[in-house]
Amino acid sequence: MREVIARVVPDAEETISYGMPAFRRGGRFLLSYAGWKRHCSIYPLTDEFLATHQAELEGYGRTKGSLHFTPARPLPDRLIEELAIAEVARAQERNRY
Repeated sequence: MREVIARVVPDAEETISYGMPAFRRGGRFLLSYAGWKRHCSIYPLTDEFLATHQAELEGYGRTKGSLHFTPARPLPDRLIEELAIAEVARAQERNRY
C-alpha cells in the first residue's frame, strides 16, 4: 500500500498520524493506513468514493471514514491508486477557497 501511494503521489511526505503510517501533501493530511487484529484499514473513505466504486468495494468492511480489508482479500492496487488520486483532487478542491 505504501509503495502504491508513494508512486501515485510522489510529492507526498510520509509521516505518522494518530499512531498510524500516513501521507501528507503540502503539510496537510492525505491518507493513512493501519493493521489491526482482525483487519487492515485505509483512511479516509468518502461517500463519493464509495458511491463511485460501490460494486468494486462490495464485500469489504467499512466504517464511516475507513475501508477494511484483510491479507486474504487485499485491496487491488488500482483501487488504492484511485483512492489516492481522489484524495489529491479533494484536497486541491478544499484549498481553492
